[in-house]
Order: sequence, then C-alpha cells, then structure tokens
Amino acid sequence: MACPAASRPEAPQGSLGALVGTDGVRFGVWSRTAERIWLCLHDETDAEIARVVMDRDAEGVFRAFVPGLGAGARYGYRADGAYDPAAGLWFDPAKLLVDPYALALDRPFAYHPDLAHPRLDAPDTGPLVPKAVATALPPPIAPPPPLFRPGGLVYELPVRPFTMLHPDIPAVLRGTVAALAHPAVIEHLTRIGVDAVELMPVTAWIDERHLPPLGLSNGWGYNPIAMLAPDPRLCPGGIAELRATVAALRAAGIGTILDVVYNHTGESDALGPTLSMRGLDARAYYWHAPDGRLVNDTGCGNTLACQHPVVRRLILDALRHFVLQAGVDGLRFDLAPVLGRTATGFDPEAPLLAEMLADPVLADRVLIAEPWDIGPGGYQLGRFPERFLEWNDRYRDRVRRFWRGDRHMSGEIATAIAGSSDVFAPPATRSVNFVAAHDGFTLADLVSYRHKHNLANGEDNRDGHDDNHSWNNGHEGPTGDEGVRAARARDLRALMATLFASRGTIQITAGDEFGHSQHGNNNAYAQDNPMTWLDWQDRDRALEDCVAALAALRRATPALADPRLLTGAAGPDGVPDVAWLTPEGAAMTEADWEDANGPALAMALARPGAGRIAVVLNRGPEVALRLPARPGWAWPEAIVPARSVVFVEETPDP
Repeated sequence: MACPAASRPEAPQGSLGALVGTDGVRFGVWSRTAERIWLCLHDETDAEIARVVMDRDAEGVFRAFVPGLGAGARYGYRADGAYDPAAGLWFDPAKLLVDPYALALDRPFAYHPDLAHPRLDAPDTGPLVPKAVATALPPPIAPPPPLFRPGGLVYELPVRPFTMLHPDIPAVLRGTVAALAHPAVIEHLTRIGVDAVELMPVTAWIDERHLPPLGLSNGWGYNPIAMLAPDPRLCPGGIAELRATVAALRAAGIGTILDVVYNHTGESDALGPTLSMRGLDARAYYWHAPDGRLVNDTGCGNTLACQHPVVRRLILDALRHFVLQAGVDGLRFDLAPVLGRTATGFDPEAPLLAEMLADPVLADRVLIAEPWDIGPGGYQLGRFPERFLEWNDRYRDRVRRFWRGDRHMSGEIATAIAGSSDVFAPPATRSVNFVAAHDGFTLADLVSYRHKHNLANGEDNRDGHDDNHSWNNGHEGPTGDEGVRAARARDLRALMATLFASRGTIQITAGDEFGHSQHGNNNAYAQDNPMTWLDWQDRDRALEDCVAALAALRRATPALADPRLLTGAAGPDGVPDVAWLTPEGAAMTEADWEDANGPALAMALARPGAGRIAVVLNRGPEVALRLPARPGWAWPEAIVPARSVVFVEETPDP
C-alpha cells in the first residue's frame, strides 16, 4: 500500500473538510481526544489505496495535504485512542469514519451489524461505509431575498413519497430532488397557492438498526449522518441538483425551506453504529451524563451537544452551505429545543441560537422551530427568539377538538384562528398553523380513524401517538358507505377552510390537499412504499379544487393571513380589527363563550378601505346567518350548512 507522507497543511487556520486546490487537496478533521487519525484514500473500486498519518495542530485539527489529488477523490478517516464506551470513548481504527464536513458521498448508507461491533476483534468496516468525495464547489451565489413571508402557505413535502408514483415525471427522475422541478409538479404547487415547499430531510441518513430485519426502510430521512452531503438516493446530482431545483421553484414564485436535523445522528445509542462523530470524539459531539451514558433527549438514542463550539460551528457551516450553494429561503429545525440546550436546560439566548441570529448569511432567512423534544423542560412553544416561526401543536389540537365536537371549544377555536395570542406576544403571531403533519395521521385519516393502526411498523402498534383527537364518522377505516364518505368529505373541507382562515403562517402536508391516506398509520416513517407514496391517479380532485379555491381567497384577502395579532380596537375608520359575532349578528357574550356546545361563531375582520370579511364556523346543524349592518354597508344573508365554514363579504349598500 502506498503511503505518501503528509505535508504540513497550508489551508487557512481552522478550515475543515476536504479543500480542493490547484495543487492538491487539503484535509482537516477535528478531535480533542484522538491520539492518531489517518486519512484513507480509496479508488473507484472501493479499495483503499493509501493511508496518510495526519498532523495535529494547536486547535485540535488533524491535517494532511495530498499533492496532485483533485476533485472526485474518495476518502474516509480512521481514529485511534482510548476505547471505553462507558466513559464515552469509542476509538477503533477498524472503523472507517465519514468526514463530518463531507460534501458528497459515493453511495447511500446501509445498516450492517458489523458497524456496531465492539473494538475487540472488530471486523474492518471499510467496505461497508460510504466514502466522502472531495468536491470543488462553485463560487457561492448571492441569494436573493426569500420569497416566503410570514402568513404564507408552507407545503411540507417528502421527496420520495411525493414523486414516486407521479405519472408525468419520467421514471428516471422519480424519488429525486430534480423531480420537483418538473413542470407538472410546479403547476400543481402553483395551483394550490404554495408559497414555499418545506423539503423533509435531504442530507445523507441511515436506516435505524431494527428496520432491515423487518424488511422496512426509512423513507423520511430523520436519521442523519453527514450534515452537508445530500443523500445520493434523493439527490444523485449533489448540491448542484438541489441548486437547480431551488432555482426552478423560485422562477415559479415558490420558495424552498429545508427541514434539517441537528438534534441527533444515526449513530444512535450505545448499541448503534460507529460511522463518523462517535469514532472521532463522542464526548465532544454528543451530550453525556456525568456517569458517561449518552443523554437521549430526542428519543433517537443520542443528543448532539449543540453547546460545544465545534458542534456549533458544524451546524452554522452547514446552514451557510445550503444558503450560499443552493440559495434556499429558510430552514426548519427538527426538535429545536436541543439547539438551545445548556447545562441548565433550554435557553432562548443559548450560544448556537444567538450565533444563528447574528450570522450575516442567515440574517434574512426564514427560520422555523419545532419547539419541543422529549428531554426535561423540552416543551418550549412560544419561547424561541422573535426571528423564529414555531410549529404550533396547540393550534393543531384546538382545531381537531373543535371539529371532533369537544365541549367548551368556542374560545379555544377563536384564539387559534386569530393567531394564538395566548402563546405569542404582540405585535405579531409567530405561529405555523397546521392540522396534520408528517408525524401523525394524514388529514384524511384524522376523520376516518379513532385509533392508530401501526402494525405494519413491526412494533405491535406500540409506536406513534395514542392521543390524536381524531374521529371516524361512525366507521373505522375505509368504507363504501355513501353517508360516511360524504361526512368525511364535509369534515375535510371544514378543516381545510379553518386552516386557510387562520391568521399567520399556515402549513399543509403533501397529499392532504387531495385526501391521501396511510390507512391509519400515524408513524409511517418506515413505510417507504405505496402506503406513503402519493396516489396521483386516484386523488380526490374535488377536495383539491376546494383547496385551490381557498388558497385563491386567502391570497386575495390579506386580512385572513395577516400575522398581526388582533386587539378588537377600532382603526382610523372606526371599524374594529375584529368582531366576534353569533350567526344571528349579536356580539358574543360571556355566556356565549362559556356555552359548553357553542356550535357556531363568526370572526368579522376589517379590511382597510373595503368591506369586512366574516369567517363563520358552524359545527352544529344548519343555521341562518344574519350579521349586523353598519351605515353604508350590508352583509348578505346566507345559510351556513351543518359542519362547515363559510366566508361572507360585506359590500357597499346601494
């Protein structure tokens, strides 16, 4: 085996990853506790062709320069040092390690038991581990201002399930990021009024170890290993493919938000595989309890130590990479309290959050937090810094419970659709309102199943949430009964109309606009098959038409989306920004709000220089609507059908 001597690095101080130059490639990888690190070079047949001893600098960065090497070189690292897993030390030279700064991989990750084999008599994992590919990036782009603004419509989209069965997408593109640039996809997104797609994770991930024996695979990607490298399954063209798709969507007026996972990695718990950070410096990259055990505030086996400077730098570099190389409009952070965890708990002024807000590259990007994890004090809805929008599960549950028929919900639903002022402080809501998301029932299943049906996941139906606030209209699951189908169709329209009438940002998940079902599975991450793949041929086009009409109405009526919180105070024209009314036109009284059944109410919103618009929510029997007139204006009389939402506009009185 040829072993060229490692040259002293001439790269800028602190540079990490594989830096392709005109004279060779400079490599840098950080470890505080490794005693030795080797750079391993591989050829296109996967054979190791060289092993280079790396030099350590004063900052803990191990460096090597290989003259004559260029873009396309395949490489990995091996690290040696103490092996004491109970103390968080996992060094094992038999484990080939992926560069945390890898920009591209030669193939996807695939789980194998040998990846988690203990050091003693451990088999060499070189043949099992993807190789990082040295990549010469083009000059950064100057990203234009984000297209997306608070109050818009976010469309949560899993790349594979969204595209695998689309009849208009060429078979070679299905399942890839490039497919999202297809005219048929863009036409659909435009028709239903999407302001930004939120791509579920597109960086390289590995299946959880229990899935392969069950014949299952992770189709969502929430189990990452390499944070800067697009997964070859989703993005075979690498960052260039993502950049081209973002540009195509932008040309159609649609922004792109990436769902990113910086709370854990696919190295999992103490029985998990050693693939990258664990083998380089597990004590630094992951939270550990005082006794050396991995902290599991994520439910995924480990928790990234986002308070550590090296981890913070990695995350910030990854964010900048996707903004400057792909031009994305924003980022959505999975289990975001982990990003603000300190030794004393969640802190909205934690170093990583503060650095993100101060970073000039991220200064105008859209930032969205999923404001909960399962650790102590992990529920932090409403506590993130003001720049962050936040997923609002309280909104989700209020809307579900209202339409399910729970008692004492009038005040709850009013608070929800008006922007959740009990959660977010004036002047504006930061709520991302949603009724269904990837994690849970689809919207169609919400009105078709009282209970989860997750047996296909192989965990005896123990996985997934039990409390879904769902209902089945008298029959669990699919049915040919016309009355049940009609009731479900009615409820789906009411739920969608409620969402589109809600102040602040709204979000739907791909397929909910045309009735996609997962047959009651509310934890379908492991179902990379037709259970989650969208059925474009047999979709509910009537529901899709309804959503398109709602989107058009919302865009034409800024008062519906305006994120400013309502006060009831009169504007310059003497009209209050909101009036809460009964269908008979009377102002809602304390008794009305406290009515246990409270079946119907109207939210009348002011529109400066124009007549008001009223949103009427009726979960009871059909009612006649008679809203009070004001001088010069009139409301049309209308019949509000049972279990429906109607919009009525005030017009000049001739």
